[in-house]
Amino acid sequence: MTSQDRDGPEDPDIAIIKARKLKELWKHAAMEKSKAARREHEQKPITKTDKEIVSDYLYDRGGEVLSLAMTQFPTQTRIIIKRIADLIRLGEIQQRISGGELLALFRSIGINVRINTTIKIEDHGKLVSFSEKLKEQTQSTMSKEEPPD
Repeated sequence: MTSQDRDGPEDPDIAIIKARKLKELWKHAAMEKSKAARREHEQKPITKTDKEIVSDYLYDRGGEVLSLAMTQFPTQTRIIIKRIADLIRLGEIQQRISGGELLALFRSIGINVRINTTIKIEDHGKLVSFSEKLKEQTQSTMSKEEPPD
């Protein structure tokens, strides 16, 4: 015998109220679960890798110097990044590091990181590479120096 049989047929209004209450309980349980997950996520310390810590301190082509150093000298660069990150964590390094300073650091310890550099000159409103400008000038002076036949 069910409770419905004992109490008689269930009133439709009571069934609706019970359904609402059940829905509210499910909602409340879901909110509690999401709050617990959020609290757990907030309690986990967000740890950055050494490279991320150092990258946050770089500016002015520093990221480019770091990535070139990683491709050219991966083992040595990882060691240097670890040491720089340790110094940042300890508060020994507080200011940001430029690309030039990072390059000077690498070169001072014997790691010659090759950087792709181009010199551009403005010529009649256009940026022209320095090598192209020299080629143009040498060709024009050569053509002027050729004696007529």
